[in-house]
Amino acid sequence: MNNSLRLGIDLGGTKIEIIALAPDGRELLRQRCPTPGGDYAATLAAIAHLVSQCEQQLGQHGSLGIAIPGTRSADHGRIKNANSTCLNGQLLQEDLQTLLQRPIRLANDADCLAVSEACDGAAAGAKTVFAVIIGTGVGGGLIINGQLLQGPNGISGEWGHNPLPWRSASDGEPRRCYCGKQDCIETFLSGPGWAVRSGLLGDARSLVQRAQQGEEKAVQAQQRYYDQLARALASVINIVDPEVIVLGGGLSNIAALYHEVPPLLARYVFSDQVNTRLVQARHGDSSGVRGAAWLWQ
Repeated sequence: MNNSLRLGIDLGGTKIEIIALAPDGRELLRQRCPTPGGDYAATLAAIAHLVSQCEQQLGQHGSLGIAIPGTRSADHGRIKNANSTCLNGQLLQEDLQTLLQRPIRLANDADCLAVSEACDGAAAGAKTVFAVIIGTGVGGGLIINGQLLQGPNGISGEWGHNPLPWRSASDGEPRRCYCGKQDCIETFLSGPGWAVRSGLLGDARSLVQRAQQGEEKAVQAQQRYYDQLARALASVINIVDPEVIVLGGGLSNIAALYHEVPPLLARYVFSDQVNTRLVQARHGDSSGVRGAAWLWQ
């Protein structure tokens, strides 16, 4: 294996993306395919096909890191806490190593986002970074003094499975999260969660479009989302007090977040002024895939 070539895969709820990086971080190739929903065997096959296709095009083999929407348990090696629930309980690392005949490194997708953005992204140079994924699911990763925080349970930054703070009747009816708890932040701030709670037909993308067109109910749903995001982030700021919060994932592409949410933080952060910067991931909603590629660094 030529370890100078680094391959990274972002295993998302709706798409699987692969990237190939040169030793200096230059992007050599990027491809993606839809994620086979709810089908573990098909997901393994899709990953293997992307890797094979990529290496054939580049004419060499490389190291492989994978960003996953969950955590590999340090106790038994099986995946836990994945919102792509077909992964839970599976020996994903072992199965892929057998299939691809090479060692593989796994990390939570938000941790990969944090590594990427703190290294050469929107939070480069910051000592404390909270990296957020808002997409099919909601996750987070923490950089403290330049190092990825990895606790004994493998769940550092999992703010998406705390309850929404300062909840009121205006937030709507209670809803059960896939994790079994009720009213997790993920059920409000993920794309599917927001779409369901809006009471309107369509997905998150159509909600944004309809709000831009001035549809009253869509505008109201978007304003609620801004405030719910501010509350959820404020609870993190009150504990960690990061210099920078980086947003990644599909919903991070909503440009209005970066001027609508910061003023709302002041309502909930326990400070006379909020100095934490809220920024979009420099490497876009695929930033996590770069962090996956650097897992072998």
